[in-house]
Amino acid sequence: MTSLQQRQNLIDAITEATTAGARQDQACAMLGLSPRTLQRWQARETLAEDLRPQRQYTPGHALTESERAEVLAVANSAEFADLPPSQIVPRLADRGIYLASESTFYRILKAAQQLKHRRSERPSQPRTKPKALSATAPNQLYSWDITYLPTAIKGQFYYLYLFLDLFSRQIVGWQVFEAESSHWASELLRDIYQREGLRPQQVVLHSDNGSPMKGATMLATLQRLGVVPSFSRPAVSNDNPYSESLFKTLKYRPPYPLQPFADLTAARHWVADLVQWYNHEHRHSAIGFVTPAQRHAGLDQALLAQRKALYEQAKARQPRRWSRQTRNWNRVHTVYLNPDRADTQNTPHTTNQEAANQGNIPA
Repeated sequence: MTSLQQRQNLIDAITEATTAGARQDQACAMLGLSPRTLQRWQARETLAEDLRPQRQYTPGHALTESERAEVLAVANSAEFADLPPSQIVPRLADRGIYLASESTFYRILKAAQQLKHRRSERPSQPRTKPKALSATAPNQLYSWDITYLPTAIKGQFYYLYLFLDLFSRQIVGWQVFEAESSHWASELLRDIYQREGLRPQQVVLHSDNGSPMKGATMLATLQRLGVVPSFSRPAVSNDNPYSESLFKTLKYRPPYPLQPFADLTAARHWVADLVQWYNHEHRHSAIGFVTPAQRHAGLDQALLAQRKALYEQAKARQPRRWSRQTRNWNRVHTVYLNPDRADTQNTPHTTNQEAANQGNIPA
């Protein structure tokens, strides 16, 4: 509310401004005041106090505390504990009992924080964001997931298992199987572990909460190899954005077949060609437009330095063609997964799309 003294000060300020030649509506706008409000204040001979009610109004027909307690007791009774008010009120009416309307039942239950879960099922549990992870070199942080590939039989699919190194974006392991299985996933992980020469506690493997990811065989393999597991929140695809982005890149390419795969061998041949293109030909936008294989092998720094020198030479030859700095060919030194906001605010040369982690990550 605006006090009497505040009103008088505002009126004086506006009067002084208009006397000096300012327009009244602009003076009111500068003070955050409506011209109509000013007119109401000036229309009265004396500036009365704010006439709006300053107390909390309680209707005379409101339920008493004992009546509210009775409504809550009935709603929590063994007979009605798992029913919503829309079911409770009619049943009470059939017995000749009226305690309150449905809306009143809802208001009382909401005030008591008993409105969300009234059935015997387990209430939803609070979920926290996965631990923030980062990688500064290959073979530190992996992500993996499974996607569907169509078959000639409607309703049946082949399953593409794909493991991705988040720092280099290289596909370090893949296979196509006829089923989702924790056993097949663990076999593929063991092959990657040996081929990449990994050591215990060297790599963190992030995934969603699918049954192959959290199956007993896979979890036992992770423990035996010393691979640190990391999991997304249930039903939150943004917690695993790199794998989701990779699948979209693979499936939205022009060579993606328009017809289902005839058999498992055809699907594997197609994925093999795709992985070869992605790792060795595709210039990835989030790592400076070098190939994942070049970055995985540590060749990206020399390539980016060569590009930077080339652009500087071009600018030196024709400086008027360059109104700003040359294109940024600096190396991305750190890649983040599910970062805390403070992790990336002051860190230069990070992957901006991934740091935002909104699912819109270029691949």
